[in-house]
Amino acid sequence: MEMTPAPAVRDAARDLDAEGVAAVTRLVRSLPARPRLLGLGEALHDERPIHELRNEIFRELVEHEGYRAFAIESDCVAGLVVDDYVRTGAGSLDDVMRTGFSHGFWDREATRDLLRWMRAYNEGRPDEDRLRFFGFDAPLEMMSAASPRHTLLALHDYLTAAAVPVPCSRDTLERLLGPDERWTDEAAAMDPSRSVGGSPDVAELRLLTDDLVPLLTVHAPHLLRASSREEWERAHLYARTATGLLRYHTIMADPSPERVARMLGLRDAMMADNLEAIAQHGPALVFAHNRHLQREKSTWQLADLALEWWSAGAITSARLGTGYAFLASALGAVRHQGLGDPDPGTVEGVLATLPGERHVVDSRLLAAAVKDLAPARRTDAAANHGYFPLDPAHLGETDGIVFVRNVRER
Repeated sequence: MEMTPAPAVRDAARDLDAEGVAAVTRLVRSLPARPRLLGLGEALHDERPIHELRNEIFRELVEHEGYRAFAIESDCVAGLVVDDYVRTGAGSLDDVMRTGFSHGFWDREATRDLLRWMRAYNEGRPDEDRLRFFGFDAPLEMMSAASPRHTLLALHDYLTAAAVPVPCSRDTLERLLGPDERWTDEAAAMDPSRSVGGSPDVAELRLLTDDLVPLLTVHAPHLLRASSREEWERAHLYARTATGLLRYHTIMADPSPERVARMLGLRDAMMADNLEAIAQHGPALVFAHNRHLQREKSTWQLADLALEWWSAGAITSARLGTGYAFLASALGAVRHQGLGDPDPGTVEGVLATLPGERHVVDSRLLAAAVKDLAPARRTDAAANHGYFPLDPAHLGETDGIVFVRNVRER
């Protein structure tokens, strides 16, 4: 027997199947200011119905709200290949899907559909009106971090091509970098002694990089005349990424108990730096796991480690203020992932009483509606380490919730 939603809960929600995804744009318009970055979280990676809903929302934002950029939780450097494709048609879609993403995004059909649509939208439009694509994650995977070779040498090449005096030769950087295999050793994720980050070579590379990066600002007037703004901004991306990777590898070599929290925090800080740069091309829709976009402090109990760090969304919100907004996602049943119907005493359980399958919810109205119910945090997801339930204590720190009642495998 299905439960009937309380009137206040019903008033907080809009049925996306009945009203269309324009209900999302109406919620965004009700915010105190128009965001430069609109975060759309996913509660669980890899679910195609959520990605398809993301595509619907992005198309609505482009066609009716003037959005001009899309950013995803994927390698920021690899994403340059995708951006070239959607803007100019460079390369084949198959090659772009294979080389332009990290974290396995390349085999996701909904993302392929999104790129086809973005490319078709851009066809025949002037450069300034074309959609942009950005990866905003660092070149990191769960068990490894990339070598800074590509980004550091690309920064050096950009400066020397413009005849900017630099503090070291390319050969010196090549010698200090050494083979990429010593940077990407997966054993270093669990064993700090296997990390290259504690070597004298890395210490010297960090000093040289610290001398190279400011040259982009010191010589900005000349560089912008000698190249283009796009090339100058790309060089800044290389600079941010090389600097961040060198820091990350140094932290990987740290044997202290703070090591893992520092790695998690630095990854999100690198994401936030990329998001701040992307905001200059906004308004943009940003798609990532809720945990990277939330405003509250992130926590994670990993074995005997109680980890805390600030997410990219929290940092970006602090920097941009009302220029950042966040719509979290929440799911009801995802049976192929071991998640059944949520308990009625949880926020997801309350939302599951709504008729229909997909809703956008004003989270502040929802927080007021469930205050007296004192809902608990969902516990049936404990065995699924990719799903993080909504925290009733932090509903008011989101600007809205996108809720899907039943996620079916495709």
